[in-house]
Amino acid sequence: MSDTVHRRPLEKNVKVSLWAVPLVILLALLATQGSKLLPGGSAHANVALPPPPLVTVSPPLATKAVNWANFTGQFAAVDNVEIRAQVSGYLTEIHFTDGQIVHKGDLLFVIDPRPYQIQLEQAEASVLTAKAQLILANKEQHRISTLQNSGAVTPEQLDQRVQAQAAAEAALQQANAAVQSAQLNLEFCHITAPFSGRISAHRLSVGALISGGPSAATSTLLTTLVSLDPIYLTFQMSEGDYLTYEHYVHSATPGSPITNTVQASLSDENGYPRTGTLDFIDNEIDPDSGTIQARATFPNHDLFITPGEFASLRLPVSGDQPVLLVPDAALQADQSNQVLMTVAPNGTVVPKIVQTGAMVDGLREIQTGISPNDKIIINGLMRAWPGTKVSTEPGAITASAGG
Repeated sequence: MSDTVHRRPLEKNVKVSLWAVPLVILLALLATQGSKLLPGGSAHANVALPPPPLVTVSPPLATKAVNWANFTGQFAAVDNVEIRAQVSGYLTEIHFTDGQIVHKGDLLFVIDPRPYQIQLEQAEASVLTAKAQLILANKEQHRISTLQNSGAVTPEQLDQRVQAQAAAEAALQQANAAVQSAQLNLEFCHITAPFSGRISAHRLSVGALISGGPSAATSTLLTTLVSLDPIYLTFQMSEGDYLTYEHYVHSATPGSPITNTVQASLSDENGYPRTGTLDFIDNEIDPDSGTIQARATFPNHDLFITPGEFASLRLPVSGDQPVLLVPDAALQADQSNQVLMTVAPNGTVVPKIVQTGAMVDGLREIQTGISPNDKIIINGLMRAWPGTKVSTEPGAITASAGG
């Protein structure tokens, strides 16, 4: 039993010593290399710091530009008419294709002219009868006047002849008027375009009975016609915008040009490629909406613009004034503020809160917050953090025409 008791402690001691060997080796390594692995050791001291990130900087573009007020408007035809029948009858001819461009004087519809041709011939015959009656009345009046001196006729007979002569003249005038009326009705049977433009679809087909003229309760609508060149662009100005524009107009010195140019763009166009002229502002502000109606006229030689289309437009509200411009991409949003990242002379990134204005030639106007000498980061914003150091390379801010 004593042998057994002494062997078991020996095995336990062997096991402990075997586990202790790796721990001793690890402690030895830490003792010899620990100074290199701890902070401040020689290995940490030999690590090189990365260079500051590279960004592109440029001063804001200092130039002169006009201040603009922006609106949304809708195009409208200068001339817009409903073509209705002026005489009654059967529609016999249609001389256009729905939606085509027609020119002033082009024949559009024909209403059966035969009844009105008959009326004209009857009126012309009445003129001949009236002329014959007037000739007879003139002769009788002349004969009575001759016999009056001899005492063969009474004054009453002379008065009757004079009255008959006047009635014959009136009858002739009435007959001539009937001829003109018949001629006019005959012309109304041939309906022509009153001006050049785009015509709508015909509302009735050949053979339909048309109502028109003074005796008809309503005139039949045949189609509509709108002019296209030039074309109006109407919009509403708020009271504030209207006052700003009026100050601009009335503040001009004598001899200085006041531009009434309006620039516009359709919904699929960039910038403001279309130029028109402001030619009308209404005479009062609507008390309900607080707006006043304005209108500009635009050329439309290619007939591309269609009445009813919407457009963005801008109206100048000042002369040329100094402005600072930066790319829109250089701006960053900080909650409700707009921020530009600048680089100080020591290479530190400094954010500046700015007040922005309108787009000018593809760039954003900066109203307050920067100076003309600030170095604005225009490329590499993802590598620029406020308070960090950066290295810089020079860049340039350029404007694009028509922005």
